[in-house]
Amino acid sequence: MKYVIVLCDGMADEPIEELGGKTPLEYAKTPNIDRMAPVSEIGMAHTIPEGMNPGSDTANLAVLGYNPRKYYSGRSPLEALSIGVDMQVGDVAVRCNTVTLSEEDVPFEDLTIIDHSAGEISTSDCAILVDAVSKELANERFSFYVGTSYRHCLIDKAGKVFEDLTPPHDILTKRIGDYLPKDPVYREMMEKSYRILKDHPINTERKKNGLNPANCCWFWGAGTKPMLDPFKEKTGLNAAMISAVDLLKGIAVGADMKVIAVEGANGGLNTNYEGKCDAAFNVLKGDDCDFVYIHIEAPDEMGHQGSYERKIKAIENIDTRIIGPLCEKLGAAGIDFRMMILPDHPTPVRLRTHTPNPIPYMIYDSTKDLGCGLEYTEKSASGSAIDVKNGYMLINRLIERD
Repeated sequence: MKYVIVLCDGMADEPIEELGGKTPLEYAKTPNIDRMAPVSEIGMAHTIPEGMNPGSDTANLAVLGYNPRKYYSGRSPLEALSIGVDMQVGDVAVRCNTVTLSEEDVPFEDLTIIDHSAGEISTSDCAILVDAVSKELANERFSFYVGTSYRHCLIDKAGKVFEDLTPPHDILTKRIGDYLPKDPVYREMMEKSYRILKDHPINTERKKNGLNPANCCWFWGAGTKPMLDPFKEKTGLNAAMISAVDLLKGIAVGADMKVIAVEGANGGLNTNYEGKCDAAFNVLKGDDCDFVYIHIEAPDEMGHQGSYERKIKAIENIDTRIIGPLCEKLGAAGIDFRMMILPDHPTPVRLRTHTPNPIPYMIYDSTKDLGCGLEYTEKSASGSAIDVKNGYMLINRLIERD
């Protein structure tokens, strides 16, 4: 038996008036999910422990079977693992987003945050911007590391984790002064980064082309070096991770999972869905891998953008370009499999940020009818008799272990 998780980041949502009271998942055309759902197990799971931040870090740890209360040490340290940063004991890793701030002639604190991803800027362009900031601000205490797209890393050797660093996607359109770090060093670095990047040639060109500039570094997600138990030790399965996002790749590195790079996978709506599908099939058809985790960031990004139309398109792409073809390929190859489809957390279009609400999950088994007879939607799953209170136990339902 082979095992697959298709993690549709941020897919869960709320009913939307423009969609006739349906959620994007309900409204989307998903013929493959619709075919599989009636013979699947469908229920709800609580991936965010009470009182913890509803981030993709805590949620994906839970989906992989790691209790966030035990294993979570901050978001950026997991990404640092993916980038290849050799964190030392006492180092603090901090997420360094290149964001878009408004550019009025007002004090820095009176600017507003327009875009947490700077228009999903390319890694190649952003690497030049991060290098420009690093040349001005790096020193014996601070080091900058390039990640993917707008997601980068700052290592602080001072050893203090600041807990007042606000995720930029939580404060879109708001005045930044109310959310800047209280620490004067971090605050000054952010303001200096704005001065360095605002008129950088890359940003000047982006503005000419109607694109959002990456004109400021925003620090958040601080934490210390993570210590994850090997995934195989926990489950007995050899596992692989397919994701364009450093966070997920970092979790995989920490868990001793194989990380599979897919050309053209970028974490956006136009990611290489077919490449991810092919990579998953290729790793599963061999003898060295029993489990693959396919992470697709697009629904979450579209939720942050506040676009239900693009979120629907992301869900439809996952159904027709990953789920359907992968099931067909595995079936044609005579490979028995169990597939779990789920989001890590909701990212409602109305709110443009994450919520800690439970998420709907679906487990399909190619060898037997699991017999729930339900649709796979938020509403249908909430009416199921199955409610997994500890989300980190959900993986046991997929791999059929106590």
